[in-house]
Amino acid sequence: MIPRFRPSFGAWIEEGGARFRVWAPDRTRVELILEDRAGEVRALDGAEDGTFSGFVPGARAGERYRYRLDGEGPFPDPASRFQPDGVHGPSEIVDPRRFLWSDEGWRGVAMEELILYELHVGTFSPAGTFAGVRERLPYLRDLGVTAIELMPVAAFPGRWNWGYDGVALFAPAACSGRPDELRELVDSAHRLGLAVLLDVVYNHFGPDGAYQGAFSPGYFTEQHRTPWGAAINLDGPLSGMVREFLVENALAWLHEYHLDGLRLDATHVLIDDSPRHFLAELTSRVREGVCDRPRLIIAEDRRNLALLVRPEAEGGWGLDAVWADDFHHQVRRALAGDSDGYYQDFTGTTADLATTIRQGWFFTGQRSAYLGGPRGTDPVGLPPRRFVFFVQNHDQVGNRALGERLHHQIDPAAYRAATALLLCAPETPLLFAGQEWAARSPFLYFTDHQPTLGRLVSEGRRREFRSFTAFMDPKARERIPDPQDPGTFARSRLDWHEAGREPHASILRLYRALLALRRDEPLLGAADWEGLEVEAQGDAALVLRRSGSDGRTLAVLLQLRGSGLVRLTAGSRGSSCWSLLFCSEAEAFCADPALPDVDMSGAEAAVGFSRPGAVILKWM
Repeated sequence: MIPRFRPSFGAWIEEGGARFRVWAPDRTRVELILEDRAGEVRALDGAEDGTFSGFVPGARAGERYRYRLDGEGPFPDPASRFQPDGVHGPSEIVDPRRFLWSDEGWRGVAMEELILYELHVGTFSPAGTFAGVRERLPYLRDLGVTAIELMPVAAFPGRWNWGYDGVALFAPAACSGRPDELRELVDSAHRLGLAVLLDVVYNHFGPDGAYQGAFSPGYFTEQHRTPWGAAINLDGPLSGMVREFLVENALAWLHEYHLDGLRLDATHVLIDDSPRHFLAELTSRVREGVCDRPRLIIAEDRRNLALLVRPEAEGGWGLDAVWADDFHHQVRRALAGDSDGYYQDFTGTTADLATTIRQGWFFTGQRSAYLGGPRGTDPVGLPPRRFVFFVQNHDQVGNRALGERLHHQIDPAAYRAATALLLCAPETPLLFAGQEWAARSPFLYFTDHQPTLGRLVSEGRRREFRSFTAFMDPKARERIPDPQDPGTFARSRLDWHEAGREPHASILRLYRALLALRRDEPLLGAADWEGLEVEAQGDAALVLRRSGSDGRTLAVLLQLRGSGLVRLTAGSRGSSCWSLLFCSEAEAFCADPALPDVDMSGAEAAVGFSRPGAVILKWM
């Protein structure tokens, strides 16, 4: 049974009214302002732990309130469950128990079955809302993914934002819909067999509307610095309540919205020198507090730290998986030739790609020229599903100056081959919305800040690329889209009409076919390293082979660049023979088919590619 969740921050409904509780250890008087009761003011009772609380008889869901601190304010609640008028307006009491769930039989998706589909609520559908995402859920089920991952939805300033400027961490952004509309999205996904994960940001608060500091400077520490300034206080004085605030935020999303897991943004910036790292505490508390079904905790972390996903009993922090960037960087270096920034650390050779797939990441302690020191640890013993692989995600597309997707910059045949490599590798695959039909729309960096802050953001965005080869000339940097321009957001929206037209429809069929093979072929969907071989052939070809204990073999032959002959040796297999399961260059998947020459006449198979492509063979 799932333990009942009782909040300790924010406002929540109890028998006969509502209880309010806020942490403000540096304040002597905290007053509750009831906006819908003609601004009635009630003083809250202080406690030794720095919290102030009170019960208001008759208070109901939908009522709005704010706090006044020693005469200053009024301020919204740092643990507000909804900000209907934006992050600077009053908070609204929300009662999550009023929603009628229909997912009692839902048992979640295990890590071994996870195929992630990352999306941004505002750009995914024409409506740009939770309801718009919900309408597309049958499409995602039929595509073959098993989980959607929502980019951050916590309330942010303005009409649109990536979500990483969130400030009201417990409140869904009003521009995406009301809290119950997010619940409807999750409930509908579960009915269709899809899990829902949410990206959360605990490494910083956004630059506008973060009122946590008004309640206590203890939310921050000058002992550590981050790209956003003072770090979130995880190990200094008063850090205990800050950690509790963040842990409760995670539990609130999982309990109040029935979410299946969280993706933790940039965990390498969660700086914590205390004996038990915050991530270990967070993961443990989630395991203890939400135990009815799998709730996955996935990190984004550039350090290649094995301890992130090792059990706490083995000295790790116990997370379920980590985004493994090295695969993406090798693929882009190999196919698009990227060499600026962190790409300078990667060769993109087939040998290094093979190593990355065999290990889960490439850097295991070698020196990084980009970082100026060693990077990574040995991942030996970690199962492949602990590593999340991708060839696109919001960062790797949106943090490019012009928001280009991989398929915008490489040959379509090479893109099909890269897709096959991603979906046939044993690691957990992640797709970024639109890549499955090679969407023409970019995914750009967009914001809607107030003018003064917005001007600084626009200037900083262009300054960020001044050291990149293509943008050293100031005139070239003027081509970088202004994040504050409404057109930048509009250009990032997906055009769903494309998916039914060529050449996009062919790519969509390719994704559906590969995801179906991953689901239906036990060897292709195997969740361990057993029987896996990854071989580089020359400077442009790879062979992935999975062998079962019963003698069955499945082989993926890939030509990533140019043309060439890829050989496959099966060994002594008696009278059995190879059969062709899939070819990326068949008519179903491209408007200009170019079938490779496949020789399956003996134990040794050979595929002659006239251009990049992928072939999957099975030995029966």
